[in-house]
Amino acid sequence: MIARDDDFPEIVPIFPLRDQVVFPYMVFPLFVGIEAMPVVEEAMGGNQVIGLFYCARGGETCRLENLAPVGTACRITQVFRLPEGGAKVMVEGLKRVRLGRAVQRVPFVIAQVEPLEETVERSLVSEALVQSVNAMLKIALSHGRPLPGDVMQMVDRIEDPGRLADLITVYLSVPPAVQQRVLEALHPLERLKDVYLLLSSEVQKQQVRGEIQTEVSKRIGKTQKEFLLREQMKQIQEELGDDDPRQGELGEFRRRIEKAGMPEPIRKIAEKELQRLERINAASPEYTVSRTYIEYLCAVPWSHGTEDQLDINRAQEILDEDHFDLKDVKDRILEYLAVRSLRKQSKGPILCFVGPPGVGKTSLGRSIARALGRKFIRIALGGMKDEAEIRGHRRTYIGALPGRIIQEICRAEANNPVFMLDEVDKIGQDFRGDPASALLEVLDPEQNNSFNDHYLDVAFDLSKVMFITTANILDPVPSALRDRMETIRLPGYSEEEKEQIAFRYLIPKQIEENGLIDYPVDFEAQAVQRIIGDYTREAGVRHLERQIAAVCRKLAREITQGRTPRVRVNADLVAELLGPRKFFAEVAGEQDRVGVATGLAWTETGGDILFVEASQMPGKKELTLTGSLGEVMQESARTALSFVRAHAREFGIDSGVFETCDLHIHVPAGSIPKDGPSAGVTIALAVISLLTGRPARRQVALTGELTLTGRILPIGGVKEKVLAAHRAGARIVLLPERNRAHVEELSEQVRKEMALRFVSSMEEVVETALLPASVRFRRGDLSDSYPPAAGPHA
Repeated sequence: MIARDDDFPEIVPIFPLRDQVVFPYMVFPLFVGIEAMPVVEEAMGGNQVIGLFYCARGGETCRLENLAPVGTACRITQVFRLPEGGAKVMVEGLKRVRLGRAVQRVPFVIAQVEPLEETVERSLVSEALVQSVNAMLKIALSHGRPLPGDVMQMVDRIEDPGRLADLITVYLSVPPAVQQRVLEALHPLERLKDVYLLLSSEVQKQQVRGEIQTEVSKRIGKTQKEFLLREQMKQIQEELGDDDPRQGELGEFRRRIEKAGMPEPIRKIAEKELQRLERINAASPEYTVSRTYIEYLCAVPWSHGTEDQLDINRAQEILDEDHFDLKDVKDRILEYLAVRSLRKQSKGPILCFVGPPGVGKTSLGRSIARALGRKFIRIALGGMKDEAEIRGHRRTYIGALPGRIIQEICRAEANNPVFMLDEVDKIGQDFRGDPASALLEVLDPEQNNSFNDHYLDVAFDLSKVMFITTANILDPVPSALRDRMETIRLPGYSEEEKEQIAFRYLIPKQIEENGLIDYPVDFEAQAVQRIIGDYTREAGVRHLERQIAAVCRKLAREITQGRTPRVRVNADLVAELLGPRKFFAEVAGEQDRVGVATGLAWTETGGDILFVEASQMPGKKELTLTGSLGEVMQESARTALSFVRAHAREFGIDSGVFETCDLHIHVPAGSIPKDGPSAGVTIALAVISLLTGRPARRQVALTGELTLTGRILPIGGVKEKVLAAHRAGARIVLLPERNRAHVEELSEQVRKEMALRFVSSMEEVVETALLPASVRFRRGDLSDSYPPAAGPHA
């Protein structure tokens, strides 16, 4: 029904509500932002009446079309201005109103409203419904949903069904859309029925929540009751002498402890932990921690190991079958087997394979395990920074586990595996500890018979394990750790050795992996030599295998495309499939030059050649060193210059030249760091060549550490450096006299093709490496080709 009230305004400002619905006869605060203050000011300037309508849709601004059709006209009673802008407005609900035609839309809505008259109905039905709602409200309050005391007094005094429905709806936890539905219900009884249904639903929800809480409480009580009953049952069984723990999970643990073969002290610890586990409630977090600890104690192979196969002849056949050459490594393994056959209780050796990538360090560990008949374990140490990876975590930490050493031994189920620790030179270090220091106990044969993992916290015997570590270079490895290992160097392969490896291992492997078994591909020797010489430049054979795989893949593609299979691979076919050659002999094709000497370097990827250039210019006796040289190499350059100045007359150098010129010594490939003392002889030769005008023979490569008195000291990496000179095309290598014994490591073929000369003084070097001064230096030919190096130690 439309109300007829002459005092009620027909046109009022409209204020949209987002999260609430306002009912008549209610007083509540309304917080208004700065942007909505014009609406409040418009109402205050008139009769202080404003229309509040619920807006269910729309973006930041609510349009007239999105407003609910029925709202509440309210009178503004107070306005409190806020310091940050906006205001707190106290409003009092007057009447339900229906939204009419808009009079103004911008900057805010002003519209016509029609008041809706509500009938007051008094009947037996209304009285019964009011009583039912009051009873249901008391039931809801009994389930823990309290109302303010003044509200309860109002509910008891209200007899009007419509006003009672409005009041209860305000305090029910229902969405604004449901409140709007109650607001739009004009008939009081219909409105109160709707509220009664909402109140019943709320009571049902509260009853379900109460039942869930009761059930949880019952279950907790049941768990505690079961715990007490178990304790009583144990006591009764002990009194009757009928205690049988071999039932259930705990009985299984006891059987595993008996079968694990633990040493007596460790068995007592396991049994004590099992007794503690029996007393812990199964729902307690401590139960899982204790249970996991016992599982690991039972999983460790305390006394279970594989039987060593001590047939030395069979082991030698396996090692020769899997790897070509590597005589020193194979001899050391056979020596170990011989000792084991004579003395069963010998400790496992700690071997360290040092060599460039691709020479077979990791695969050699698998072959050793196969030869011994042992389990093989490999752990990659590269980038490891946490000490707990080795020793494990304390059990006090959440998610604690044993270290990798114990974990892998548990997986292998043997206490004497071949354990390979790969890339020991690439271990990191940070705030979590130093894993290299944690390895000191693991890799010490005198200590590792009582290795203590932080998680197990008991001693485990690692002396039966054969540990093998690998590294590219030993410099980053701490000296204390180096001292515990027996170092075996695996130098790079010569071209003849690479050819043998390719035919014996690489080519059959790649033919099988690329699906060419049914197509008998035949590699000629010239084809393999072309790949080795023109497409690879490495100490190992990893890149060689990639190039062979590339040839096989291209042949497989031709076959799948229906072309005639080319099963015979010669040198010309290699050039066709792999494209232009990638590497050249840096020395063989170059001219002899003044002030340019060919040195040798030793890097973590094998040997390499190193050119040293010297130049002079007018100046004031300054020495310039470039090429990213380390401190040791810079000292070698200064030592070489001092030696040349002290013996200038012996080499036919005018000593006055040092007073009027600057010297510049440069080692190309300046972006690569270089360090080491063994470039002293090469630097001195380059300076003597420059100052005497005698070209240095490019096919002569040299290495050695030079002292101020002219002595040439021995150097390391002889085999790697000689092989690098051989790959680069040099035919004469000058080595320190005290390195004469080290050339026995070279193959007979390399010693036949290379002229190895041993020198003990700089005079011998000059006599061999420099041409006479009459041979003029051709300045027009300045093209040089320098090999890549990776952090060389000259």
